[in-house]
This record gives sequence, structure tokens and C-alpha cells, in this order.
Amino acid sequence: MSKYDLKKILPHNPPMILIDELLEKDMENNFVRASVTITEDKIFYDKNIRGISPLAGIEFMAQTVGCYAYFKNGEGIPRIGFLLGSRLYKNSLEKFELGKTYIIDAKLVFSDNELVSFDCFIYNDNEECARATVNVYQPPDISDMKL
Repeated sequence: MSKYDLKKILPHNPPMILIDELLEKDMENNFVRASVTITEDKIFYDKNIRGISPLAGIEFMAQTVGCYAYFKNGEGIPRIGFLLGSRLYKNSLEKFELGKTYIIDAKLVFSDNELVSFDCFIYNDNEECARATVNVYQPPDISDMKL
């Protein structure tokens, strides 16, 4: 059983929670690690390729970053963050394969409290198979904002 409940950590409802488990958090070193196992019940599973498109790796990374934000923001109600984009998304996969478990690492490299950048990596059997710098914006608590 997982130590962390992703339904409390991420501002998503299933089936949009794509990662399966938060494996490690190290707030002192601005690092989090998560995992995803590819199963047929995943929302982006494509039975024609027997896997998930490697483009979904960006969202695996973004949700791992979301786990970091939850702890950074004091473990309250998850706040919405916006994926602004990524730089240099590289992957060596044709697909995220059915039955395989992938490890996702995210390390903070820049923050001004609202705009943040993370170096993210995805590993397949301890070998790097994807990487990107992920840029995210998390506005102030929107409940305090006038619309």
C-alpha cells in the first residue's frame, strides 16, 4: 500500500491521475520520485499499440511536479498549476509498454514562487528513456482572486 494518497495530493480525479505512486519526496533537496505502471485501464492506453504514446510522458512529469507542489504548499488542498510547456522533451520510446513500470524523477531548478522549472527524467529498468525541462505556473490561491 502506498504511503501517499494521490487523490489528496493532485487536483485531479480518476481517471486523470496518471501516475500510480509517489515513491519519494525530499523537500530539502527539492526532489520527488513517482512511478506509473502501464495497464489497459489507463485513460490514454491504446490497444492498437499495446501501450501509451510517449507524449504522455510530459503529463507523467507534470503530475510528479504536482506532488512536489503539494508538499511545498504545506499539504493543504491541492492548488491548480498550469503546465506552460517543456524544453527539449527527448525520449527513446516508441511507447510506454503494457505491463512495464516507469520511474519519474523531478528536481526543482528554478522558482520565483509562481513560475517554476524542473528537470524531469523517466526511467525504464534504471535506464533513462525520457527527459525534459518542465515549466509550470501556479497562481496565488484563486479563491482569494477577484474575477
